[in-house]
Amino acid sequence: QVHFMESGGDLVQPGGSLQLSCLASGISPYYTMGWYRQAPGKQRELIASMSYSANINYIDSVKGRFTVSRDIARNAFYLHMSRLDPKDTAVYYCNAGSGWPDLSRFSWGQGTQVTVSA
Repeated sequence: QVHFMESGGDLVQPGGSLQLSCLASGISPYYTMGWYRQAPGKQRELIASMSYSANINYIDSVKGRFTVSRDIARNAFYLHMSRLDPKDTAVYYCNAGSGWPDLSRFSWGQGTQVTVSA
């Protein structure tokens, strides 16, 4: 089975930084990986992706602040977040698919909570 395990979420002050990790199992590394987030009372949104060939996409609200990277050998996907804002508060999830924006082909993991607050 395909499984995603997200980790690294924490309580962080505005302006701070945090790195999230996603470990994927049972999936080919050739899939494009995507990071999603779901804020309280809002729908889940795709925020960033990275393909096997290192093509990267971000939505405008995180571009310049968030950076994605991959460790292909470990099937790991990372999201480094900087200059965090309270609006970034959400549960963050990873998933995979054929490419932007088709990046939710598999079942969701539990996600990891990021809370940005003073």
